[in-house]
Amino acid sequence: MKFYSNRLSLVSRLCFYLLVTLSSCQKNINSTNDTLKKESIIGTWKLLSGTIIQGKDTTVTDYTINLELIKLINDSHFAFMKHDLGKDSVNVFVSGGGRSEINGTTYNEYLDFCNYREWENNTFNFEFTISNDTLVTRGIEKIESLNINQLNIEKYVRLN
Repeated sequence: MKFYSNRLSLVSRLCFYLLVTLSSCQKNINSTNDTLKKESIIGTWKLLSGTIIQGKDTTVTDYTINLELIKLINDSHFAFMKHDLGKDSVNVFVSGGGRSEINGTTYNEYLDFCNYREWENNTFNFEFTISNDTLVTRGIEKIESLNINQLNIEKYVRLN
């Protein structure tokens, strides 16, 4: 009986150590996943399409025709530049940037600088997904002073 009791005690201790080890690994896996998500959005992105939904109105813009927008994201800041591609078209140039935060699959932009000054000093919160070289962001753009309250969905491709 003593042999059986010692074996049971040994099994209990092994189970306890295994549980502690697995539990600490799970924390490392979650921490690693958050780091990988953060690192996965960092880079240079070219906007392919943008969808704005405001009330019942939906506007889809194809950024592969006559326009180009590039967004740069690092671990603390972002910047974007939009430019027309046509020689005879109306000149378009929009740029801005500022601080950013990446937390899991949430990406927040603090627009500190923009050539449309009325957009400055606003915060935009996005959820993002990445599949292969494609980034999709989705979030509400709300600026009460401009009466803007719209859902913005953007699809990007990573540039090398």
